[in-house]
Amino acid sequence: MRKNTIIAALALTIALQADAQTQGSITPEMLAKIQKEQKLTAADNALANAIAANAIDDLAKNRKAAHQLDTHFSIETPEQSITNQKSSGRCWMFSGMNVLRADFARRTDSLRVDFSQAYLFFYDQLEKANLFLQGVVNTAKKPIDDPQVQFFFKSPINDGGTFCGVADLTEKYGLVPKQVMPESFSSDNTSKMASLLKSRLREDGLTLRKMVAEGKKNADIEKAKTGMLATIYRMLALTIGEPPTEFTYAHVDKKGNSVGETKTYTPQEFYKEVVGEKLNGTFIMAMNDPRRPYYKTYEVELDRHTYDGHNWKYINLPMDDIEQMAIASLKDGKKMYSSYDVAKMLDRKRGYGDTENFDYGSLLGTSFNMTKAERISTFDSGSTHAMTLTAVDLDKDGKATKWKVENSWGADWGQKGCMIMSDRWVREYMFRLVIDKKYVPETILKQYEQKPTMVTYDDPLFGEDQ
Repeated sequence: MRKNTIIAALALTIALQADAQTQGSITPEMLAKIQKEQKLTAADNALANAIAANAIDDLAKNRKAAHQLDTHFSIETPEQSITNQKSSGRCWMFSGMNVLRADFARRTDSLRVDFSQAYLFFYDQLEKANLFLQGVVNTAKKPIDDPQVQFFFKSPINDGGTFCGVADLTEKYGLVPKQVMPESFSSDNTSKMASLLKSRLREDGLTLRKMVAEGKKNADIEKAKTGMLATIYRMLALTIGEPPTEFTYAHVDKKGNSVGETKTYTPQEFYKEVVGEKLNGTFIMAMNDPRRPYYKTYEVELDRHTYDGHNWKYINLPMDDIEQMAIASLKDGKKMYSSYDVAKMLDRKRGYGDTENFDYGSLLGTSFNMTKAERISTFDSGSTHAMTLTAVDLDKDGKATKWKVENSWGADWGQKGCMIMSDRWVREYMFRLVIDKKYVPETILKQYEQKPTMVTYDDPLFGEDQ
């Protein structure tokens, strides 16, 4: 009797589990209902044929919004040459350096400089390698499947970043002119180099974890880590080029002609001459994240470029405040680092971002109605690309109607290398603005000095600008 009861209970459990699986699956009955509800009409079949043979963006383009672009801006900073990050995720560096070279041109009026992204990228990658290895050491007593350990091993190194990285890296390693250390194939095309660096670092990470588990002395672990970084240094030197420790350079004017005497510099001396003061402490980062309370300061855990550098922190502000600070900066002729979800509603052929560029809903018979907060929360939107904010057009009431940025996709892209954005697009898809403190209201400066709330590195919004 008891044996039969046990068998019956097991059978019931199996039946309930099977029933639970069936309830959550697409059954033949459910599929029939789906097919009936979405049965294609003759018009749908014609539309399907069109979509099968054409790019969705070409068919969804809103013809009512395809007007000739107004390229006039009431407030515009001086033009400068357009850069090209090519097949790399270094937009953060290109945008940051665009700001630095524009600031130099403002101070000198007649002089121009182009900085070497390859030089700073070399040290960015070396520093990130050290961040990974030291992070592995610091978490070595945790199991390999611990979320923080997996955070390090999942992405030991990358080429994304934020303006905080520009500030920390330039202060530590200085700058060199582009002609002193030009781009290499691997700095322009980072994927293969990155893949090899990741594999090398993951293997080294396992070695360090083993050393900690075996109780090796800290000095021995540090020595091993130094040797591992020496290997990374060699790999970077072979693929990007070894950075100079000293170079000769003569400044050039707007036409590229040499001006003045040729001098010998170290990268740190050149940084002091062309940038002057340290960047850290001169700016704030503002973020528009409608999920979180405004006028509060936040810091992103484990999100920095150098181990001895800064996690990036920001003050969360409404777009009205962000725009007013940006307008004040542009009126004074100062460009700014900014970031966006650039893939959303972007007409790439015209280099124009507007919320009405495409009507995907009408094309596909549905709708896309999430708010900015909902898009962020569900990983549907976030900061994907940094560009340099250069211009704004104001109406008679002083309100922004459109904006312009310098992009880093080459001079042949968009509007002669720039992108024009309607104000309604900016309010939906802009996320970060780095702005000099001189353009920030005193009340916001005081709020920025609050003790920041720490937020986790895996938040939907805190991907690095690519």
